[in-house]
Amino acid sequence: MLDFSQLFLQLGGEMGEFDPANPMMYVYIISLATIPFFMLYGQRMQGKVILGEISKSMLKLKTMKDNARLDTIDYVKQVVPQQDPTPRIDKFLEYFTIMPVDMDPAGLVRKVEHVMRTRDNRMRAEVRKVCPGIDDYEASKIENMLEAATALNMIYKVVRHFYLMGKRTTSVFVLVQLQMVMPLLLEEADALKKAIATFRQGQPIGDGIGPMVVGKMMLGKEKKRAAQETVYAESDYKGRKVYLLKAEGPAGTVGRPGEAMQRLAGDLGVRLDAVIMIDAALKLEGERTGDVAEGIGAAIGGIGVEKYQIEEVATRLGVPVYAVIVKQSVLDAITIMRKEIADSFDKVTETVHAVIEDKTEEGQSVLVIGVGNTMGVAQ
Repeated sequence: MLDFSQLFLQLGGEMGEFDPANPMMYVYIISLATIPFFMLYGQRMQGKVILGEISKSMLKLKTMKDNARLDTIDYVKQVVPQQDPTPRIDKFLEYFTIMPVDMDPAGLVRKVEHVMRTRDNRMRAEVRKVCPGIDDYEASKIENMLEAATALNMIYKVVRHFYLMGKRTTSVFVLVQLQMVMPLLLEEADALKKAIATFRQGQPIGDGIGPMVVGKMMLGKEKKRAAQETVYAESDYKGRKVYLLKAEGPAGTVGRPGEAMQRLAGDLGVRLDAVIMIDAALKLEGERTGDVAEGIGAAIGGIGVEKYQIEEVATRLGVPVYAVIVKQSVLDAITIMRKEIADSFDKVTETVHAVIEDKTEEGQSVLVIGVGNTMGVAQ
């Protein structure tokens, strides 16, 4: 306990005799008196402030999540007005996927591939049940909208979980961590919300720059199926045989480029001397949207199955893999394609041609893969 009599004596000794008319004396007394208060209740007050800020952010997330759900339901009702899709869509929003055990890494990629293929097939089957008789283009739009709505629902549930846990346990440390990542979560949620509107209209997104470049190279050429939802065409460029590969548009899908490359190099007996991959890449803060860069390696995102398959074939055949990327943010990648990204089209094409000329010789074969979601991008 503080002995205020000794405190006054000490203050008197340092500042002279206690003078009621001296305002600084009261300032010292009040300042020292508030120290025990903040020691006892400061953390609680900080927790209340943080809870208030997180509550506002949660309200925004809930609004985004609810609007995404309603937009998806409304669009499905427009496509198939005969039935109410609400129960099935609500059920789908809670759908989850359990990744295989990774204690023994041997064969893990094949297990992950099996799980993800099963998940994709289940999603397509559910969409067909909700909207029987629709074409592949409309089905892909609904699938992409459901993916975005499900991701928003999961973000909201995770944030709500940590918010309620921090509130129940009065743990400031839990709340502070949530507060620090909340701006990033809100930015991602806003991107998903805008992506739903883009998918609904079937417009090209920023991630589709790779398929767009390859799709233009395919114009006027015979397209053949290389894998599910994946097509290729043959072309020539300055004495080189060029194989062009992309997801089959204009439906919103990323296709199976890894499986397609395995089939081209295997069953179809295509000899490959180089592989060039075109994809969107996450830009760093300070970098400009639409900048084009060239590098080495398999430029493809996702959970890793397709990347593994491409690297496996390239390693087995001793084929170099070159990458051409277009820099953009998460928001740019999943929303309608910005002008800066579209303007990079010619530069990407020139870069691909330059790589073909520099890294290969006449008579050799090159595989050019346009990686990304081909929503609204034909060939």
